[in-house]
Amino acid sequence: MSVNGKPKLAMYWAAACGGCEISVLNIGEHILTVDEVFDLAFFPCIADFKTVDVRGYPDGYIDVCLFNGAIRNSENEEMARLLRKKSKILVAYGSCAYEGCIPALANLTSKEATLETVFLNNPTIDNPDRVLPQPAYSVPEGELEIPEFYHTVKALDQVVDVDYYIPGCPPEPHQVWAVLQVVVAALLDGAPLPPKGSIVGAGDVAVCEECPLEKREKTITRFYRPYEITPQPGLCLLEQGLVCLGPATRSGCGALCPQVGMGCRGCYGPLPGVEDQGAKMLSAIASVIDAGEAGMEEAELDRVIEEAVATIPDPAGTFYRFSMAHSILRRANDSQSDKV
Repeated sequence: MSVNGKPKLAMYWAAACGGCEISVLNIGEHILTVDEVFDLAFFPCIADFKTVDVRGYPDGYIDVCLFNGAIRNSENEEMARLLRKKSKILVAYGSCAYEGCIPALANLTSKEATLETVFLNNPTIDNPDRVLPQPAYSVPEGELEIPEFYHTVKALDQVVDVDYYIPGCPPEPHQVWAVLQVVVAALLDGAPLPPKGSIVGAGDVAVCEECPLEKREKTITRFYRPYEITPQPGLCLLEQGLVCLGPATRSGCGALCPQVGMGCRGCYGPLPGVEDQGAKMLSAIASVIDAGEAGMEEAELDRVIEEAVATIPDPAGTFYRFSMAHSILRRANDSQSDKV
């Protein structure tokens, strides 16, 4: 704690979209309490802080650091290691830091393929010399450097030790405030913190358990993309053929997406005890597919099942949208899989 008695708060944005910063502001009038209780030590999204400021802090100077974003490049990793060193409590805040999230879907391809798509084979790019970004480049004024683009996207805890996890894309405001209250009580009143490694700001059951849509245990013969059908109000989306990851996803969001006709995408991460969220969802999908008839030949049955599964576009991106970095797959197996 600082000399003026107020704990220090930091928040940093790595490979992410910026929604996590907004989610903190979305706690409404409680942001005034945060301002009253904490001094900001590092929050470059809303105040003019520099990395050199953080390097000058004593180790452990920051009481709580909310780190959002995956580790996509060398700068992300450098800041993760620096903030781990300077923080008493490091929190993986949001899905990108927790599980890699959307950035980690790049693990389905290679670093070279990603750069080629973005900088070379792109209809909005005019690059006749086919120049790609270089980590270092010499100019008359000196050496210019940019972060090294990594081959594999990682979650925060695959780079540094993490104390707590707050899931969500982004975390829901009511959960954010609940967690901040626990932290404030611990810092100011000595109240106990959750066990290290806990996933906080979330529930321990499936999204389906907090979803009000009616389940009828109906089986289906195909799946639809959201624009292809108008779901019947009040009924389970999965049973209507819309992919919904509610059976494989941790609760805590309030089942907001299913209630407006959009299947859960899985941003709150896997249920307790589940090692691979995508595999868990595949099992749930298999349980609702109505394919074949009694006495059907196995080859014909396989064909019918494959036809039903084929109506799911982009299975990897669907089932591992948020969890690729933490999954059993981790990344596509290619000739560079041993690289960073």
